[in-house]
Amino acid sequence: MASDQVLGRQNLSILAGVRPMVAEDVPHVSAIEQQASPHPWRESQFLESVSKHHCLVLTLEAEIIGYAVYTIVVGEAEILNIAVHPSDQGKGYGRQLLDHLMTIVSEQAERFFLEVRASNHSAIHLYQDVGFVEICLRRNYYQTSSGPEDAIVMAIDFHFGL
Repeated sequence: MASDQVLGRQNLSILAGVRPMVAEDVPHVSAIEQQASPHPWRESQFLESVSKHHCLVLTLEAEIIGYAVYTIVVGEAEILNIAVHPSDQGKGYGRQLLDHLMTIVSEQAERFFLEVRASNHSAIHLYQDVGFVEICLRRNYYQTSSGPEDAIVMAIDFHFGL
């Protein structure tokens, strides 16, 4: 039975796809954000991002299960927001989205940045596993209902020696 569950997860992972986010996706993305983030973006922030930044959605059988918002400026890229629906976390979809994003960004930027909550150990592990390293700590960066939380700033270099 356990092997069937593992195989099922692997098969589901194969069916996930990534495409550009469009304005019609924003209500679905915002609903995921409300569940996945302790301090969620407003729907208006996603709508603004669709026109100002690069935005992707991760889909599974036509259902949006994750998203990424990122920017690229003068050879540097930054993830502004990334999440997978809580019910789909831990199944490899976050890695799939991040791998896709890194492939795109590595063709257009030399360095890729992100910020992550210091308490988000699973995300930190994923980022480290794909090559991101901690470059600094931003104390009291995130505001939460239980008080401020630190942000870890991480980066990966795609082109060395430039």
